[in-house]
Amino acid sequence: MDQFSRTELLVGAEGIEKLKNSRVAVFGIGGVGGYVVEALARSGIGTLDLIDNDKICLTNLNRQIIATHSTIGEYKVEVAKKRVLDINPEAVVNTYKTFFVPETAAEFNFYAYDYVVDAIDTVTGKIQLVMQADRTHTPIISCMGAGNKMNPAAFKVADIYKTSVCPLAKVMRRELKNRGIKKLKVVYSEEVPIVPHGDAESLAITDQNDTSKKRSIPGSNAFVPSVAGLIIAGEVINDLLRSEE
Repeated sequence: MDQFSRTELLVGAEGIEKLKNSRVAVFGIGGVGGYVVEALARSGIGTLDLIDNDKICLTNLNRQIIATHSTIGEYKVEVAKKRVLDINPEAVVNTYKTFFVPETAAEFNFYAYDYVVDAIDTVTGKIQLVMQADRTHTPIISCMGAGNKMNPAAFKVADIYKTSVCPLAKVMRRELKNRGIKKLKVVYSEEVPIVPHGDAESLAITDQNDTSKKRSIPGSNAFVPSVAGLIIAGEVINDLLRSEE
């Protein structure tokens, strides 16, 4: 008996071996991506590439699984790596303190990945991830908006062109259609976004694409982005198990 014995009851020895031999890249290790990494590590994914240039801050404590008072100020990818290796010491974890945008896209070889997870929150970055995965025929799943939501049961898995309600999905549909992308698996919520209470502008941060602008920060909680992340992880695991060798 080993740590994956209970999983093996569901997927068999061959399934465990397939997961062990898989390499998954997770772009964005925040409220959604952190839970993706957690579930992939506990499922026995052999190699994880973690991409995020942020450090953990005080406002991450309400929702991010890697955020504790003791990890404030540390790079998210390094904290996540330590956690993964504590869960599965045999895993290989590659970390990149990189903000993924078109200008940094060349740093990543998508041919090396068996699956890509898009858990970043900038439209330009998300589009670039999808375009790069499309060129290399690499499976990808993209998270749409999880902010300003309170109902974790409203998430669905669908093709981007069959989504509704979600404002981010609407933008992505238009932009991807203009670029000739025929399909994209996404996790999205059909909950109408809540108008934030109080002074949301006080939490605005500098837009890394344009330092002259501020980017507003949506409200969030512990139970919506985490559910989105776990749904994504489940899709990745099941797709990998169904994939041809």
